[in-house]
Amino acid sequence: MSRVLYFDCFSGISGDMTLGALLDAGLPLEDLKRALGSLAVSGYDIGAERVSRAGVAATKFVVHEHAHAHVHGHEHVHSHHGTQHAAPSTQHGAPSTKHDHEHRSLAEILRLIDQSDLSAAGRDRAKAMFERLAAAEAEIHQMPIDQVHLHEVGALDSIIDIVGAVFALEWAAADRIVCSPLNVGGGTVQSAHGLFPVPAPATVKLLGNAPVYSGPIQKELVTPTGALIATSYADAFGPIPAMSIDRVGYGAGDRDNPGTPNVLRVLIGRAADQPLTERVTVVECEIDDMNPQIFGTVMDQLYAAGALDVFYVPVQMKKNRPGTLLTVIVAPAWYGKISEVLFRETTTIGVRRYDVDRECLAREVITVETPVGPVRFKIARRDGRILNASPEFDDCVRIAAVRNLSVKEVQALAVAAYARS
Repeated sequence: MSRVLYFDCFSGISGDMTLGALLDAGLPLEDLKRALGSLAVSGYDIGAERVSRAGVAATKFVVHEHAHAHVHGHEHVHSHHGTQHAAPSTQHGAPSTKHDHEHRSLAEILRLIDQSDLSAAGRDRAKAMFERLAAAEAEIHQMPIDQVHLHEVGALDSIIDIVGAVFALEWAAADRIVCSPLNVGGGTVQSAHGLFPVPAPATVKLLGNAPVYSGPIQKELVTPTGALIATSYADAFGPIPAMSIDRVGYGAGDRDNPGTPNVLRVLIGRAADQPLTERVTVVECEIDDMNPQIFGTVMDQLYAAGALDVFYVPVQMKKNRPGTLLTVIVAPAWYGKISEVLFRETTTIGVRRYDVDRECLAREVITVETPVGPVRFKIARRDGRILNASPEFDDCVRIAAVRNLSVKEVQALAVAAYARS
């Protein structure tokens, strides 16, 4: 049975709220400390405090800078408040007393991540997230990305939040992550670049097509880092999926709003054995004037940009020209990245898009021991009944090469072993 994680962002999301929620859900603080300590960023301690927000018990993730740490001429102690890292914002808390941290360049941060104890996939994920963050800021301020020394990218808090979130979500081991629509708040926020409307420009850029709304609290509720985490990890946005809840975590912001708990809620559990229905975007275009060798590269780039599926169909176009119908299925929040790839990498001058409901069987992956080695199986269920069980093709190819067998022989052995298991 697959594992599901749900971000309930009724009071927004920030980096420290994400870490607080996952700590509250059972992530061991010492494991998180070890992962962050490997970054070789000295001069801070992290901790977790039990607090109450509008009567809801929650965990507040805090970062304390050492009083003796000398950073750019400042000696101070800073407790992380869930503020927007670009400036002394008031997101989720009282005005920050944060001084100027050492703001590292993107290249410096990528080197730090390479030295971390994250898994290889985690390092790649963390670096991709920082690259998105830097690209958003570079575009807003019209400067090359390699010249950006950002408050947003280089601040100590951002590094801790993003790398910590990558580690924490690896710990959660969710097969599927779903996020609620995001309550972005309202009003204005003071940043290093001036007074901006909420959501701030960097946040808007990072949100993409994620569904957002503004509630009665007129303060910044979604930070750039929070938007980055939600849109980097969410497979879908919408209501709580059918699931059995095993763990609940509440991550607190600094401010205690009367009547509305200033918390991010995380639900972790098992997907119910019923079809999963989700909203997806279908993107289409026809192409009749492109070198066919390019289609393979385009498909790879579309998958890298977040596509759930990509396929090509031969069609007959106007003026009786043979052409190709290119279709992409993607989560709505990732449409912008898909359209960017299509316009940049193909010769199309227009695309269509429409939203549809997609129904999927509940899926899980199991490992079956066979006479020639372990083979992963994809299992699909409906109403508790197994409807499909297929051996992972890549596993069969690998074993066939090692054992000097045909792929179909390995598949037959695997299916027989599954039937006996």
